[in-house]
Amino acid sequence: MIEFVWAEDQKHQIGLDGHLPWRLPADMAHFKEKTIGHPIIMGRKTFMSLPRLLPQRKHIVLTHDQDLKKKYQDNDQVTIINSIAELGDYIQNHQGEKLCTVGGVSIFKALLDQVDVLEKTEIDATFEADTVMPEIDYDQFKLVKKEHHEADEKNKYPYTFFTYQRKIKSIK
Repeated sequence: MIEFVWAEDQKHQIGLDGHLPWRLPADMAHFKEKTIGHPIIMGRKTFMSLPRLLPQRKHIVLTHDQDLKKKYQDNDQVTIINSIAELGDYIQNHQGEKLCTVGGVSIFKALLDQVDVLEKTEIDATFEADTVMPEIDYDQFKLVKKEHHEADEKNKYPYTFFTYQRKIKSIK
C-alpha cells in the first residue's frame, strides 16, 4: 500500500530551497506518527534535506548518485534505488506493506496513479516557496478523516490533517 505523507500551504506549496517553508511542530509529530515503523520513499533532495536518518524507518532513496550509493551500501536503514523501474520492483516486492512516500515532486508524480492513501496537512497560510505539490484528482479519493487545529503557542498557524483513501485503484 502506497501512502503519500506531506504538508502544503494554501497554494499547494511544499518547499523552499529544499526545506519546508514553515515550522509546525504538530505536523512533524503527525509525520512521525504516520511514518514510524514503515519504509519511507523519497528522492535524493528530500533525503539530503533530512537532519539525520529518521529512527525506526527504512529510507528508500531514488537517485543516480553513485557516491550516495557507496556511502550507504553497508547501512541497513538506507536502500538506494537507481530508477523508477527499480522502484516499481521494490513496491511490487513489498505489496501489503505500508510504504510512505514523502517527496519530492518527481516521486509524488511517479507514484500518483498507484497511491492508495493521502495523508495531507493543510496549513492555513501562504509562504514563500519554490516547490508545488503535483495536482491530485481528489475525485478518485474519499475523505475519511479531517481534524482541524487552531494556532497555539507551539504552532503559529492553523492547520488541518486530512486522510483520503482511493475509491477505486486505477489499473496500469
